[in-house]
Amino acid sequence: IHLVGLDIPKRVYIVACGTSYHAGLVSKRLLEQIAHIPTEVHIASEFLYDQPLIGDKPLFIFISQSGETADSRGVLDKIKKQGYPTLAVTNVQGSTLYREADFKLLTHAGPEIAVASTKAYTAQIAVMALLAIHLANVQGLQSPVDMFRELRTISTAMEALIEKKALARQIAHEYLTGKHSCFFIGRLQDYAVCLEGALKLKEISYIQAEGYAGGELKHGPIALIEEGTPVFVLITDSRIAKNIRSNAEEVRSRGANTCIIAVEGLDHQGDAWVLPRVHPLLTPLVSVIPFQLIAYYA
Repeated sequence: IHLVGLDIPKRVYIVACGTSYHAGLVSKRLLEQIAHIPTEVHIASEFLYDQPLIGDKPLFIFISQSGETADSRGVLDKIKKQGYPTLAVTNVQGSTLYREADFKLLTHAGPEIAVASTKAYTAQIAVMALLAIHLANVQGLQSPVDMFRELRTISTAMEALIEKKALARQIAHEYLTGKHSCFFIGRLQDYAVCLEGALKLKEISYIQAEGYAGGELKHGPIALIEEGTPVFVLITDSRIAKNIRSNAEEVRSRGANTCIIAVEGLDHQGDAWVLPRVHPLLTPLVSVIPFQLIAYYA
């Protein structure tokens, strides 16, 4: 009901901060792959002072757990003055973003108990997947996969991962005890999830952590790898599995202590954690959970 009157945009601009920005990076692929709508993702605090050129028939989507994120509110006010349509994806009904956006979607994640956002991230991605499906249906686009059915299978996979607390505790102890810096590497969607994994570790344990696209390592960051540096490697996409394993070997040859987390079917003997296989577009909903748990136990 909150999307009644929403026209199909020619371009989507996602505006967010922190964890919500990382959810936006995953959502970009959902909107482009499912709804075939070009999508840009912007950090609110940057957009506020440096607005890009806006294309014809845009839709601005503001993702925020609280609905009170100051920088996002500033951009919303700026965009509304220009007359562009806005949509808020938030967890708090009645919040400023919820009240002031033209359209709104609640994530229904429940109270976020942790200071570091966890379930809000997965809820945001799930809601953005539903939005992508809605926009595809309105355009008459036929998906070869029943995305609703795929989303229903996600909860089972997530519950199975959450039960592996002992494994997460073991990994945190083995790789992060006494460490002061850490790297997360992945490619494509895995890169977006690695950014979130690094943020969670920083927020919770105060260990310096950075997420990198695997192919970028050789352009500078690999110089920081030394004996015993923990490097978490995420592999969920068959197209780049060999590439990212090659990156893992590069850092291992420099003394890194590599922890490989791979999806079932792409796993090798010796990988630290094997994830259940789900639809490729929805893997961030499950692949982030090991990182969240590892950060917690760290």
